[in-house]
Amino acid sequence: MGQHVHQIREELPWVLLFIASIWVVFGLEYFMPSLTQYGLIPRTPEGLTGILTMPFLHGSLSHILSNTFPLFVLMILLAGSRANSWTVVFMIIVIGNGLLWLLGRGDAIHIGASGLVFGLAIFLIASGFFERRFVPIIVAVVVGFLYGSSLIAGMMPFQDGVSWDGHLFGAIAGGIAAWWLARRIQDGKA
Repeated sequence: MGQHVHQIREELPWVLLFIASIWVVFGLEYFMPSLTQYGLIPRTPEGLTGILTMPFLHGSLSHILSNTFPLFVLMILLAGSRANSWTVVFMIIVIGNGLLWLLGRGDAIHIGASGLVFGLAIFLIASGFFERRFVPIIVAVVVGFLYGSSLIAGMMPFQDGVSWDGHLFGAIAGGIAAWWLARRIQDGKA
């Protein structure tokens, strides 16, 4: 257990820096509202940039606030896992937003870190069951309890102004990342 606490303590500054960078970009958006044009626009060349920039762009104070707390909690839980946190975060962003760029609704500019939030939640839930170890299973149950209904509701396609498809593809990416990590652990490579 001590190793996990050490990992969390070690990664906490990086988690705070990541979240602070999202807030800095949000502050810049106040002075340069055109930054949202760098969001993800499916199947367009200019929308490719959004694969990496989408998690840093938010449309309103309530939007960024609704992502900040769950992102912090899930990244701290991730830091205490066996996973390389930043590899998992990068995989979820690239795979989830890549799928969104390929298959998402083209009538919107997708912005926000909620796809990453959904991906992290599903990663923690899935990796708990893939690894079949006590602590990850407990984390999976806790995350499922805390975020389960939000996860299901957030992927329903009836919400105006919500990137439900971004949530869905983020969740799929989290599942892929959990499966990949479990395979690496099983093969003795992680």
